Amino acid sequence: MKTTLENNTLTIFLEGRIDSGNVASVEAELMSALVPGAAVVLDAGELEYVSSAGLRMLLKLQRGLDAALPVLNVSPAVYEILEVTGFTSILDVRKRLREVSVEGCEIIGRGAVGTVYRLDADTIVKVYDVPDAMAMIENEQRLAKLAFLHGIPTAISYDIVKVGARYGVVFELLRASTLASRFQSEPEKTDSLVSSYADVIRLVHAVELTPGELPDSRDTFARYIDVLEDELGETLAARLRALLDAMPRDLHVIHGDIHMKNLLFSGDEPILIDMDTLSVGNLAFEFAGLFVGYKAFAEDEPGNSLRFYGLPQEQMDHIWDELLTYFPGASGQGEDRIRVLAYIRYLYLLVKLEMGVPELREIRIRKALDRLALLSERVDGLGI
Repeated sequence: MKTTLENNTLTIFLEGRIDSGNVASVEAELMSALVPGAAVVLDAGELEYVSSAGLRMLLKLQRGLDAALPVLNVSPAVYEILEVTGFTSILDVRKRLREVSVEGCEIIGRGAVGTVYRLDADTIVKVYDVPDAMAMIENEQRLAKLAFLHGIPTAISYDIVKVGARYGVVFELLRASTLASRFQSEPEKTDSLVSSYADVIRLVHAVELTPGELPDSRDTFARYIDVLEDELGETLAARLRALLDAMPRDLHVIHGDIHMKNLLFSGDEPILIDMDTLSVGNLAFEFAGLFVGYKAFAEDEPGNSLRFYGLPQEQMDHIWDELLTYFPGASGQGEDRIRVLAYIRYLYLLVKLEMGVPELREIRIRKALDRLALLSERVDGLGI
């Protein structure tokens, strides 16, 4: 029986068949391989079959451990046995992931943690660029299901895959196209498309949850300010915290990144992706995220919108201005309030996540701080 021991984790590789004819010898070999104090992981990549006798042996092993027993790379056939017998609720069972390639695939969108590719006419895959992607994937799946159950039109993933050394999540989108692509192909319909865009934002924000179901956007932005303390300085940080603290609790849903590449349409039916930024809060938080993508990154980089969204800045500016007309509180000082939140988020992306063109980072940080200081003195609150 092959084993490896790394970082105090013992991985035991199961193979072939485990049934009444060999379960005693498999158990003896497995028990002799255990290392005191080491966590145990079973790799079932080469396991072809396990009988009820083998399952009892696994249950005995689980009961003798202090932690959950992960069983990885389980084939569909073996997974079906474990699922039918209820062992998927007893053990930490993970299916063997199929491998897909995104070479030559159209890029639909790119975010801070991954890239979304179109695999074919009916499916897309979000490929994560971060090492601990599985925890993020499971969290996004949980949030997407929560949103779906509350009537928010979202794509539900049906498969987790490997893309080279990275993890990806596959969604079925039934020949859906992004809002960005529709703005590109039908510029004469820009205003009607903006109207549909506003409808989706209202639909999302109409959902009200109970406390604790989703993170509070105020808490998220408070953490941003903590991270940015050195850049902001004591006076500006205190002013921003006071404005944030004065915002009343709002339990309406915020997508958090509802830009035009995260909103797709299948016919006239809207579908949202990238649900990992879901939270609750004032609608100003939603528009703050849009301002960062549509306006802030473009301020010091001509062509940014054309590169990221495929649209010239003049059209982006028109879309932004037109979108605000559907939300009366977003105009005038309302837009200034949005921009205060936007520049906090923008600075966090620049400073903490080091997003954007490296050679522009310092000038962007400096200008964003100047704009934030000016705006924070012009507003008397942050909600719209």
